[in-house]
Amino acid sequence: EWGHTRTFNTIDWVREKSKDRDRHREIANKSRQSTVALLHSVSDAFSGWLLMLLVGLMSGALAGGIDIAAHWLTDMKEGLCLVGFWFNHEHCCWTSNETTFQERDRCPQWQSWAEIMTGTSEVLWLRGGALAYFVNYLMFLVWALLFALLAVTLVRAFAPYACGSGIPEIKTILSGFIIRGYLGKWTLIIKTITLVLAVSSGLSLGKEGPLVHVACCCANILCHLFTKYRKNEAKRREVLSAAAAVGVSVAFGAPIGGVLFSLEEVSYYFPLKTLWRSFFAALVAAFTLRSINPFGNSRLVLFYVEFHAPWHLVELGPFILLGIFGGLWGALFIRANIAWCRIRKSTRLGHYPVTEVLVVTALTGMLAYPNSYTRMGGAELISELFNDCSLLDSSQLCGYKQSNSTSGAGVGNGLADRPAGVGLYAALWQLALALVFKMMITVITFGMKVPSGLFIPSMAVGAIAGRLLGVGMEQLAYYNHDSAIFRGWCSPGADCITPGLYAMVGAAACLGGVTRMTVSLVVIMFELTGGLEYIVPLMAATMTSKWVADAFGREGIYEAHIRLNGYPFLEPKEEFQHSSLTADVMRPRRSDPPLAVLTQEGMTVEEVEALVESTHYSGFPVVVSQDSHRLVGFVLRRDLLISIDNARKRQEGVVGASQVVFTEHSPAPADDAPPPLRLRGIVDLSPFTVTDHTPMDITVDIFRKLGLRQCLVTHNGKLLGIITKKDILKHMANDCQQRPRLHPLQL
Repeated sequence: EWGHTRTFNTIDWVREKSKDRDRHREIANKSRQSTVALLHSVSDAFSGWLLMLLVGLMSGALAGGIDIAAHWLTDMKEGLCLVGFWFNHEHCCWTSNETTFQERDRCPQWQSWAEIMTGTSEVLWLRGGALAYFVNYLMFLVWALLFALLAVTLVRAFAPYACGSGIPEIKTILSGFIIRGYLGKWTLIIKTITLVLAVSSGLSLGKEGPLVHVACCCANILCHLFTKYRKNEAKRREVLSAAAAVGVSVAFGAPIGGVLFSLEEVSYYFPLKTLWRSFFAALVAAFTLRSINPFGNSRLVLFYVEFHAPWHLVELGPFILLGIFGGLWGALFIRANIAWCRIRKSTRLGHYPVTEVLVVTALTGMLAYPNSYTRMGGAELISELFNDCSLLDSSQLCGYKQSNSTSGAGVGNGLADRPAGVGLYAALWQLALALVFKMMITVITFGMKVPSGLFIPSMAVGAIAGRLLGVGMEQLAYYNHDSAIFRGWCSPGADCITPGLYAMVGAAACLGGVTRMTVSLVVIMFELTGGLEYIVPLMAATMTSKWVADAFGREGIYEAHIRLNGYPFLEPKEEFQHSSLTADVMRPRRSDPPLAVLTQEGMTVEEVEALVESTHYSGFPVVVSQDSHRLVGFVLRRDLLISIDNARKRQEGVVGASQVVFTEHSPAPADDAPPPLRLRGIVDLSPFTVTDHTPMDITVDIFRKLGLRQCLVTHNGKLLGIITKKDILKHMANDCQQRPRLHPLQL
C-alpha cells in the first residue's frame, strides 16, 4: 500500500510562506529601480490570475469531453445509430421526422443490438421478443464488462493513483503532505479515460469526485509554467484549493457551490485571496463547459427542474424525516464501506483487483438490466426522479388515472393531484427494488481500483426514497384533503404536493449524511436544479441529516478513508480529548538513544557528515554545547548537505577536519588548522518551541493552525526533545483506541 505514514513527506508551511514574503520584498524593492523590473513585478502579480484562467479552461474542456464520451458509451450498451456510430441515442433521433410524442426515443435510425443482429424487436414479444430481450441483455453485459476491464487494466498498468475518488488524497495533499506522482500527467490522462469507461460500464459510481482530482491534476501540471508556483509548495496548495472548486463547478455546473465546497470540505489553508481566485477559476470553468454544451440543453446542469408549486409548512415534517433517513443511511454506509475496504485490504481479495471489478460489474449488470430504473445511468435516474409530471408526460412515474378535475389546471403551472394508476404502482415497486439494490451495491463499489465518485450514487439513493415518500404524501393529500392536516391549504383540484421536490430534498439529505457537507451542499443543490424557492426545505433536511449522522460518528466518508489509508492528516474538526503534556509525547523517550544535535562550535565537517549519514531526520537542533544543551536554533538536513557540498567545491581549504561554526564570530583557528566552515546563515534562530509542561491540546492546535512539521521542547531554555507531526498523529491514534467508544451502533 502506498499510504503509510512511515514514508511520508510534509511541507513546512511557515518556511514556505517566509520564502514567498522574501521574494515579494525583493521584487517590490527592485521594481522601484527600473521599468523592466516594474513590468516583472506586474507580470508576477498577474501570473496567479492567468494560471486560474488556464486551469478553468483546461478543466472545463476536459469535463465537457468526459460528459459527451460517457453519454455516448452508455448508450452504446443498448444499441447503435445507423446514420453514424458516433451519435448517441438522443442526437441520433433529433433529426428524425418519424418520432412520435409518446415514443420520442424510438426512431428507425437508432436500433437496439437485437434489431441489428436478429432483426426482431422486444416490442413484439410473441414474435421473437424473448430472443430480442436476451440478445440485448447479453450485449449490455458484454459492453459493461469490456468497459470495466479496460478501465481497471489501464489504471493498474499506467497510473495506480487514478483509482477511487481522489478527494481523501486531495485533502491530505492540501494539508501539507506530499504524495509523489499523485497529481502527475499520467494520472490525469488515465483518470480522464478510465472515468469515462467506469461511468459507462454502469457501475454504481459517479464522475463528480474524480473530476475534482482531474482539475487538481490540471492545476498541478500548469503550476510548472510559473516559477512562483513551481518552487513554492505552499503557493501551489493555494492553486490546488482553487482547482478543487473548479472540479465541483464543472461536475455540477455549480460555480458558487464549488467555491464553498473547497472552503468547507477540502481546504486546509484558505486565505481570502484564494477565495477570489477560486471564484474566478470556477466562473471560467463553468463558462467553458457552457460553451461546449455537453447536455445539448443550453444549460450547465443535467437536473434542471421547474417546480412552481409553493411548499407548505406541514411538509417540513416529511422533509425532516428524509433528513433522518439520509443521516442513518450515511452513517450505515460509512461503517459498511470501511468494513468492506478493511476486508479487501486484509484478505486475498486485495490481490485480485481486476477480478473484483469484473465480478462487481457482472453482478451490477445482471441485476440492473431487468429494472429500467437501475439500467439507466445514475444522472439520468436522478433527472427522471426530479422531474415534475406534465399533462403529456410519457414517463411511467406519471402513470396517474385521469381524474375529472384535470381540466382545470391547479395552482401554479403544475397539474392537480391525481389518483395513482397501474403504471405508477408498477414504477413504485421497481423504485423500491432499485433503492435496495443501489444501497447494497454502492457499498462494495466505492473503493475499487477504478475511478469512482460517491456524489451521484448517494443522491440516487436519496432521490428514490424522496420520490417514494413524495408520491405517498401526494396520494394521502388526494384522498384526505378534508382532514385537519390538509384542510387549510390543499383544496380538491389543486396541485399541493410535488413528488419531484421530495426527491430533491432526499438526494441532498443522503449526500449530506455520507459527506457531512452543509452550506456547500445546499448551494450545490439549488444551483444544480435551479430550485431557489426550496432553500429552507433543503437546509432543514441537510442539517437534520448531519445531526443524525454525527450521533453515530463524527467522520464523513472522506475522513474515514484518510484514516483507513493511514495518511498523516490532522483533522481540524476533531477534538483532542487527552489531558497529556508535551513531555509525554516528545522524543527521545526513556528507552530511545539521545537526541541527535549539532553544537554551535567544536564539530568538524566529518563529524557533521557522519551524524547526517547515520540518521534520516529532516533537521537537527543546534545547541551551545553537549553539556549545557541550551538551544540556539534549528538546521534543515537539506540545507546542511547543500552548504557543505558547495563549500567543498567553492571554498578553498575546506576538508573533513575543518571546524563547522554556527556562531557569528568564530574563534581564532590554530595556525596549522584548516579554515572553519561558517554556517550561521542556514540556522533558523527562531524555531518553534514549547515547554515540557505545555498541554498537548494546545500543542496540537499550534501544529494545526501553523502547519508545523516539528516543534522543539525545552525546559528553562534547555533542549529536552522534539515533537513531529508523526508523533502527534501516533499519539492521537493511540488516544482513540484507548478511549471507550461513545457510540452504541457497532457494526
